[in-house]
Amino acid sequence: MRAVKRRIIAIALALCLPLGGCAALLEQSYVVVEPHAEHPVIGEDPSTLRAGSYSELVSAVLYLVSQCMEEGTIQLVDYEGDVGADLNAACLEVASEDPLGAYAVEFIKNEYTRILSTCEASITISYRRAPEQIRSLVNVTGATAIRREMGDALMDFSPELALRVGYFTGDKQSIAQLVRQAYYDTPGAALGMPEFTVELYPDRGSQRVVEIVLTYPQEPETLRRKSAELSDAARAALIPMSTQQFSQGRRVELLLEQLPEIIRWNDAPYEDGARRCTAWDALVGEGADHEGLALALQLLCSQLELECAVTEGTLDGSPHFWNTLILNGEEFQVDLTLEEYKVLRSGVELAQMGYDWDERPEIEEAAEQIHPE
Repeated sequence: MRAVKRRIIAIALALCLPLGGCAALLEQSYVVVEPHAEHPVIGEDPSTLRAGSYSELVSAVLYLVSQCMEEGTIQLVDYEGDVGADLNAACLEVASEDPLGAYAVEFIKNEYTRILSTCEASITISYRRAPEQIRSLVNVTGATAIRREMGDALMDFSPELALRVGYFTGDKQSIAQLVRQAYYDTPGAALGMPEFTVELYPDRGSQRVVEIVLTYPQEPETLRRKSAELSDAARAALIPMSTQQFSQGRRVELLLEQLPEIIRWNDAPYEDGARRCTAWDALVGEGADHEGLALALQLLCSQLELECAVTEGTLDGSPHFWNTLILNGEEFQVDLTLEEYKVLRSGVELAQMGYDWDERPEIEEAAEQIHPE
């Protein structure tokens, strides 16, 4: 009993913590209390549900939504509440307060007939989402899971991603930050930051559906082709280093020595004003700026199983990108735009040179992608 009390207290304390940014999504163990049964009682007819209380009524309506059914029948046997009022309340609760209903449902109508002690309710549901969208919802918990799912969507150049997030206490801004981080987690598909919108269903609550709609700078087929070219170029460049076994330190030394023959630096924009800011520009195209160089180095490091992440910050007050690298548990900074880029510098040294950045757990999450559990 004491263990149960300690767990309840721990959860209560966690919910009281002021969380912001990507930390607003709890990463620790939790308990979800669902107010509705997952499988409502089925009547004699398999297409008919049964409910004896308000919670069972809500559960039955939600079940119809989860099955993408446009019509359904619910038998209320020996129901003691106000049938008409409870039906309206249950339909409204599912359509506006439940994450799935708020995301998928346009409206729900109901009517009922009474036969002795039994009422038979007819439910009609109009959807704003296609059945495929509803069934493809992914259940996740925590910032790392959202970021990973977002990375998978970016790798496939998917136009949208919908996630049902447990114990959500963040906002649209925290999700937008995770989208940006996921973009820099996937250098092989980071071919131009997509425009995106974030919507939350419902507007508030501890559990919500997060919908992210993405618009890419080029057609998905073009981006997939460029991604394949980039992958081939990275593999070809690393052949001399991948055929032998080297320590982490030696792999880094060899990579930095070979970089002038592998990547190209070109911070002049394209004729249309677009920046050369992708790993494709650095490895396949005519050269990349500081952002493209950082993405290229991260891509090469990931293929050599080196823990590396793109770091976004400023240099003398101007936006700038470079890399954070971990060797034998020690963190180093690498900026390929520096003349002496082969020198691995500490964060303190970089700060003294005019660099500034927010401390974020990017390395740990990048390492999880290199060495998944």
